[in-house]
Amino acid sequence: MFQTAVLASGSKGNCVLVASDETALLVDVGISAKRIWAALDNLSFDKNRLQGILISHEHGDHISGAGAVSRLLKIPLYLTRDTYFACKHRLGNLHDRIVFIRAGESFAIGDLVIHPFASPHDAVDSCNFTIHLMNEPDRKLAIATDVGYQSRLLTTHLCNCSTLILESNHDQKMLLEGPYEWHLKQRIMSNHGHLSNLDAVGVISQVMHNGLKNLILAHLSEVNNLPDLAEQTMLEFLHSINSEVTLLVADQYRHTILIDI
Repeated sequence: MFQTAVLASGSKGNCVLVASDETALLVDVGISAKRIWAALDNLSFDKNRLQGILISHEHGDHISGAGAVSRLLKIPLYLTRDTYFACKHRLGNLHDRIVFIRAGESFAIGDLVIHPFASPHDAVDSCNFTIHLMNEPDRKLAIATDVGYQSRLLTTHLCNCSTLILESNHDQKMLLEGPYEWHLKQRIMSNHGHLSNLDAVGVISQVMHNGLKNLILAHLSEVNNLPDLAEQTMLEFLHSINSEVTLLVADQYRHTILIDI
């Protein structure tokens, strides 16, 4: 078994489950423990199987519940040193359950090999991740959200994954015509902001390959995007290249199904 489910995704909180037969992890915990337990119960997944939490960066929608979940399950947090010191005050006392990682350096938790790599975002040391089974490198999950632009590093790490969770944050027209103040619109559209629906298509056009089975659009803005719009924008491209990739759109309030990576 090698599966993933997006438990929540959006500006109000993010959390992804990754599990093999031996190992289970959460990637980011920006929602409450109560919501995570409920989602795991719905997926018939025992929360006591969880062995660690990966943290991508210090923003509240990625760490607000991390300290509580770590304490309740007595499991470690894996995050960069700079990220830890940027959000230490929000995590609470975790005693010796902090494990420092570094972008560009792979490490293993059980039978899962995790590779953090730098993400262009307005955080102190933002990371995206690829995760694969130790003995099956061709089955690889990539999680790429909070991405300001399509860097060469991003393309390199996404080009051979079998399942991809990719940011499709906003529709540019909705953002420009929407209620946000101009400085916030500029931040979202900047190289340290978020990928638009069309940006996500641009990424997929560069990393598409026959081994890509699943694509999950994530981190959608509730103000500047619509699930149907993000889905249709990507579907138009996928249909144009006759792709049979399974496309899902992650939700802020509902978890996805468990997906075979």
